[in-house]
Amino acid sequence: MSNLPLAVELAGLFGLSEQGLKLNPIGNGHINTTMLLRDKEQALVVQKLNTDVFPDPEQLVNNARLIEKHLSEKAENALYSLEIIKHLPTTQGEFLADINGEKWRALEFIGGSFSEEVVKSAEQAEIAASAFGQFAAALQDFDAKQLFPVIPNFHNLAMRVELFKDKVAKDVVGRVATAQNEIAFCFDQFGLADELANLRNVPLRPCHNDTKINNMLFCTETEVAKAVIDLDTCMPGYWLCDFGDMVRTCCSPEAEDSTNLENVKVREDIFHALVKGYAKPLAPFITNDELQSFWLGAKVLPFMIGLRFLTDYLDGDNYFSTKYPEHNLVRARNQFALYQDVCRQESVLKSMLEAI
Repeated sequence: MSNLPLAVELAGLFGLSEQGLKLNPIGNGHINTTMLLRDKEQALVVQKLNTDVFPDPEQLVNNARLIEKHLSEKAENALYSLEIIKHLPTTQGEFLADINGEKWRALEFIGGSFSEEVVKSAEQAEIAASAFGQFAAALQDFDAKQLFPVIPNFHNLAMRVELFKDKVAKDVVGRVATAQNEIAFCFDQFGLADELANLRNVPLRPCHNDTKINNMLFCTETEVAKAVIDLDTCMPGYWLCDFGDMVRTCCSPEAEDSTNLENVKVREDIFHALVKGYAKPLAPFITNDELQSFWLGAKVLPFMIGLRFLTDYLDGDNYFSTKYPEHNLVRARNQFALYQDVCRQESVLKSMLEAI
């Protein structure tokens, strides 16, 4: 089916010409539909929000615009050097458009940039971690309670455990029998939820909550950090989770849906680079308890996303987009392999954190 009618409607909403109009997919996000809309003169990113995942898209946009405003003020005072992804209004001055009951928004297109799915080097990992660290540092004086919880309990592992148990018990699509080993493995790891729930003296922070490598952009010419993107999950949270998500998405040489599980391991040099890159911008603000909590984050995030992939698989793939029936099961196995390797390398990896 041609995208032209949709492209024309979006162009009209956001003030683009119909001449040379093109609408093409961009990025590899699991949740929203993201496309690049171009005419002969300009380009912008348009996104159809998944309102099953984000039932209150107005609050999602408001959160992101609050973050944009705060970062812009920091940039004006030379306290934030990265580019800032910004929402663009419709011709009627709205930041959210309705097209046949679907919610769309437009974002500035940051050209001269590229993203990565898999980290290629320790240098690249340190650059990415530093970008997320700069983002967090710029927001350390922003009141996290201003942000609406667009996905309540997003990193609440205890809640994820209970939801998983419910899906196992109900077996609504008859997949439990195909994942017996993975299910048993999960039940053996649930002590992690108690560790997370018993954490003390770690302050609530405004967090990105999705610090995977493809949510930051590198400059095409210099390969330095250009921007942190995808602010959809910016909510109150803990820096340990943002650090853990970097470990989850940067340390393995394999993509998160790779079936080469023997290669899904923590690259020590990448882990060390993440520690250095993330901790340096946060040094003036981070507490000792927070820094010590990063080890828990390194364990929790690979396990939790694996649990979420497995939960979605057992529920019939209602949350994450999939390309084939076993896709979420494959993702779960991949993340569990990474989690197991994090645990195997505990003494080495913890020593890197303790050296900061």
